[in-house]
Amino acid sequence: MQITSASHRWRVSLAKAIEIQRRLAGTVRHEPISGSVRFVAGVDMALSPDGRRCVAGVVLWDIREARVLEEHTAVRPLVFPYIPGLLSFREAPVVIAALRKLKQDPDVVMCDGHGIAHPRRFGIASHVGVILGRPTMGCAKSRLVGEHKTPGKKRGARTALSHRCERIGTVLRTRDEVRPVYISIGNLVDLSSSERLALRCGDGFRIPAPTRLADHLVSQARKTLE
Repeated sequence: MQITSASHRWRVSLAKAIEIQRRLAGTVRHEPISGSVRFVAGVDMALSPDGRRCVAGVVLWDIREARVLEEHTAVRPLVFPYIPGLLSFREAPVVIAALRKLKQDPDVVMCDGHGIAHPRRFGIASHVGVILGRPTMGCAKSRLVGEHKTPGKKRGARTALSHRCERIGTVLRTRDEVRPVYISIGNLVDLSSSERLALRCGDGFRIPAPTRLADHLVSQARKTLE
């Protein structure tokens, strides 16, 4: 997958990182996904056992055939400290390194994390999406910011996630009577398209197949680093 270099450095001060987020948040585009979606790249990341490196995994999921086409991992040294709200400066470089290994370009990248459902509207799904210039969405297991009502118990039930009087995402039930996931725009998608895609990639589990399988891939890669 051809990816241009980021327009900024990753090893920056806290103040600079916040300035970068605020500036690039203004470049995020909210729009329906153009064309049909078949290939979804799910990405996940984790720290190495020694806490010095970040491991990312990407799984290319074929929605039409419900199978994995490619899977790749990447490992990079950490260049940014752990600071809530700025995790993309730790994780995005290794995610991009894993995505570069894809032979087939994905139609959408689904991140295990948030997009605009973020204090500065620029989580990892948005950060990666702006660098890629491709559709990205966030599908997170837990809430970072915002308030919401509890969605219904049936698959497909949803409710709005809001922060400071602004709609920032959707709380979506992907399986009957299991905890919901948090869907948000990354870049070049809209919320309704992202919700539909999360459900289309469901295969009977709470977490959509692309990011769930990427999580498994990362877990296996971490074991090789122990």
